[in-house]
Amino acid sequence: MGFSTLDYIVFAIYCLIILFIGLYVSNRKKDKTANDYFLASNSLTWWAIGASLIAANISAEHFIAMSGSGYAIGLGIAAYEWIAAVALILVAKYFLPIFLEKKIYTMPQFVNDRFSRLVGSLFAGFWILVYIFVNLTSVSYLGALAMEKIMGVPLLYGIIGLLLFSGIYSIYGGLSSVAWTDVIQVTFLIGGGLVTTFISLSVVGGGDVLKGLGHIYEGARDHFSMIVSKGAMSIPGGEGSMKDAYNDLPGLAVILGSMWLINLGYWGFNQYIIQKGLAGKTLQEAKKGLIFAGYLKILIPLLVVIPGITAYVISNNPGFAADTVGEITKSDEAYPWLLQNFVPVGVRGLAFAALVAAVVSSLASMINSTSTVFTMDIYKAYIRPNANDKELIRSGRTIAVVAMLIAIVVAPALKTLDQVFQYIQMVTGFVYPGVVVVFGLGLFWKQITNKAALYTAILTLPTGVFFYLTLPGTPFILRMGYVFMILCIVALTISFLDKGGKVASPVIDGAKKKKMLRSGYLLLGIGILLLLCGVFLSAPLADFGFEAIFVLGTLFLMLGIVIYTNATMEVQDAKAIVVKSEIFITNRAFNIGAIGILVIIVTLYSIFWM
Repeated sequence: MGFSTLDYIVFAIYCLIILFIGLYVSNRKKDKTANDYFLASNSLTWWAIGASLIAANISAEHFIAMSGSGYAIGLGIAAYEWIAAVALILVAKYFLPIFLEKKIYTMPQFVNDRFSRLVGSLFAGFWILVYIFVNLTSVSYLGALAMEKIMGVPLLYGIIGLLLFSGIYSIYGGLSSVAWTDVIQVTFLIGGGLVTTFISLSVVGGGDVLKGLGHIYEGARDHFSMIVSKGAMSIPGGEGSMKDAYNDLPGLAVILGSMWLINLGYWGFNQYIIQKGLAGKTLQEAKKGLIFAGYLKILIPLLVVIPGITAYVISNNPGFAADTVGEITKSDEAYPWLLQNFVPVGVRGLAFAALVAAVVSSLASMINSTSTVFTMDIYKAYIRPNANDKELIRSGRTIAVVAMLIAIVVAPALKTLDQVFQYIQMVTGFVYPGVVVVFGLGLFWKQITNKAALYTAILTLPTGVFFYLTLPGTPFILRMGYVFMILCIVALTISFLDKGGKVASPVIDGAKKKKMLRSGYLLLGIGILLLLCGVFLSAPLADFGFEAIFVLGTLFLMLGIVIYTNATMEVQDAKAIVVKSEIFITNRAFNIGAIGILVIIVTLYSIFWM
């Protein structure tokens, strides 16, 4: 039940379309400037931004790994997508306006301008290591795993082929090629993904998709809970072992705690994501693009999680499809197993093109952002400060090739894991607490100093490793929260004690000051109330991860401190960001779109709570 000639033709057409568009866009402008190559000449429209964001985000870690987590755990894994949709609203309204006003190329550049070159370089190193050793390796591995299971392509050849294919146009054409091919890629990945979902549900429902959805709900009721309690479900842990699903999705901690750190760090401060927003034509176009992406995020679980649950139901109830070929030996094989067994000839090529589109678009964005961060924050900062546009572009292309070669060597080592999606989240979880503290306070708090940012950045990894070693049985989402709380204390303490580099704060209008104080008191009150809830309810609700409310309480407390001190303190850091509140104003269309996202998310959680 491999590929037919028609499948190969469909897949080849997809490949030719992507290469043609990528190279065509690359050749539209012969003499590229650094802005052309790294920020697409600030020419992206809202629909291109939204499509490119989702194409960069949705990759094999979704089609293969998140589908694998859907097979093992169920709908609860969709929390990553649905909370991300809400996070995109916050990023669009509060983060992106400042970045665009400051004409930022890269996230480390922002840190460099706000604090110092040393802090910016630390974060540049963070991101480059994460992009190469986590993102590029995991996405290329998962895509190659699908090619091995469906087409019989050896794993190493698949890794090489995917990296080369994505590298051809992204290295040559820069962000323009990546963004405009992403518009096509997102069409393939959503269209092809929906085809796989509908066909697999139709198999279970005897030709009726809605009946199939009812069958998988009844046949795997435990897989349709957003809140997973301790001891409720055992899932594969890799190499034949079993583990508690609570370790991956610890109950209420998913919505009360560090999932917000993951999403704010990923969507707000991750170069290969936010770079699409930075390349927008205008601030309003960029904001609309992020709202559009929010609605697409709500749709993603239908493409990847539902097929995983469907594969679980079919594989455990042979009566639904007795003529299946092969077994699912590890969770991440669920999606390829569906394609191999149930998607018909011709359509299989389209469905596989969707999966490869997700892989290639993400790899292209990662390659481009790796080259952008290295070139602008390391090469230009330390190696060639006076480099011209041609030298900068050459540097970007060179490091992109190096990153691809490293990924080819490292990626095959991931084959021992059962759920690569959880590996990705856990590893990046070592970085995100520090990223959110330094970037968030750097954006909005006038008191945070360079010394505070530096020590917070330096302590991020050691603190994460400390909790990893001392609390090995604690879910990584909870451990991230502990790290976040400690880093908040570090940043606050050092900032208040550090008197160097402080200047007089601008005088704030009386009415505005009163409004800020009211907001600060409200947020402080909410934070204290949440912390008290944690004190009294964490023990009774321990099986549901309620202790994560301490993270949420800390977050509100920090917001209250930020607003209160911004309004009352007579001094501020010399590099504090001063922006006009008008840049945060959103129009009616944005507000309606944001409310729509919130209503949908609340409704979904209400239906699938437990």
